[in-house]
Amino acid sequence: MFDIAPTELMLVALVALVVIGPKDLPKLMRTVGYWVGRARGVARHFRSGMDEMMRQAEVEEMEKRWAAENARIMREHPTTDIPAATTEQPDIAPYPSPASQAGEPAPAPAGALPDEPVRPA
Repeated sequence: MFDIAPTELMLVALVALVVIGPKDLPKLMRTVGYWVGRARGVARHFRSGMDEMMRQAEVEEMEKRWAAENARIMREHPTTDIPAATTEQPDIAPYPSPASQAGEPAPAPAGALPDEPVRPA
């Protein structure tokens, strides 16, 4: 990006050591690091905002394409009059039990009280 060679970086560090001095150099480096970190954070936030805007633009473009394609397909293949499905269930009698087919009364449901007491045989 800036294309700084290692020798140039060492020269800048040596000049900073001589000009600023060894006592204040660590404090200056912390301050520079803090501001570089803040600048990176701002750049990251800006980049994520731009990426989100690009994604939104792509989604809108795809929705337009899909709507146009759907309209083309509906023009080429018009729908026929298909009766709407009803949500009502038809009245269907349950299958008769084998006992009722033989003329015997159907057994009482579980937990129901019988009309006559059951006596052991």
